[in-house]
Amino acid sequence: MSRESDTPPSASGASEHGIDLLFMLRAVRKAMSATRIVQSAPSLDRLAKDDRSPVTVADWASQAVIALELAPVLKDIPLVGEESAEALRQPESAALLAQVVDAVARALGRPVKRSECLAAIDRGRGEPNATAFFTLDPVDGTKGFLRRQQYAISLALIEKGAPTYGVLGCPNLPAVDSGFDRPDPVGSLAFAIKDGGAWLERDHGEPRQLHMREWHAGMPVRACESVEAEHSKLDLSAQLLASIGASGTSARLDSQCKYAVVARGGADIYLRLPVKADYREKIWDHAAGALIAAEAGAKVTDVDGFPLDFGRGRELTANKGVFAGHPAIVDRLVAAYSRRRE
Repeated sequence: MSRESDTPPSASGASEHGIDLLFMLRAVRKAMSATRIVQSAPSLDRLAKDDRSPVTVADWASQAVIALELAPVLKDIPLVGEESAEALRQPESAALLAQVVDAVARALGRPVKRSECLAAIDRGRGEPNATAFFTLDPVDGTKGFLRRQQYAISLALIEKGAPTYGVLGCPNLPAVDSGFDRPDPVGSLAFAIKDGGAWLERDHGEPRQLHMREWHAGMPVRACESVEAEHSKLDLSAQLLASIGASGTSARLDSQCKYAVVARGGADIYLRLPVKADYREKIWDHAAGALIAAEAGAKVTDVDGFPLDFGRGRELTANKGVFAGHPAIVDRLVAAYSRRRE
């Protein structure tokens, strides 16, 4: 893949299905605005889903904004999102629904109806297919959002089982790779085109192309991982990193922002190790980020060294865990993971 040009390629018509990347970028920017509106409130209201994970006003508002912005193409290409409007339709959720409608209207700059928001959220209940679909995590890293730290809006176009466009809005991600525990007033927006490079913009400025840091044996290995122990087996990560000679403490931040940090050279490896043998990752938790990291030069595999397969439904059923980073480090970690089972 070419890395010669520092000018973003034309996004118009690059998709096999005629989707313009600029269309997706505009939708994510407006969803970022909606989540910022929600996060500016003194308190952040949420509900607990069946799996006990939280869902917030921002999750629903972001999904509604994306669905409304993508509406012209959703009749042909389904949107596979994480959330549904079922809980918002309950009488006891009237106050939450009012907050969602307000955030959506302010982000879009026009009045919206409650019914319009509810229908838009439910447009995200589409099903994956073998041809083309969008996958969306409207707020990836909800716990990070609730802590007012790192979270992401992740939108990807999947064609024939592989991400071809990826957009990752990171509203609180700073320009430098420190201070992840504080919200950045500007944030970052990363995007990639398959075989066309990865890019990052700040405050609607000129995008810059992303490249992983050059790394060779003997250099320190800078790792990043999840904040939550329930999301990744952090003790095993430490053992694997030690086994390849890496020392120091991994940077901890929520969401697919970790893929952006790797892509821009702020970390050499991202590890996500399954905490349960039968657990499989959701496609919306990795599609956009994996493409962005790969287009910046990273190798992205599961813990057994297999590429991530986004063509098997809502989950990465063919994969366990994720390594994303410098190819030589990923290869060493795959080998180390294999040895521990011998």
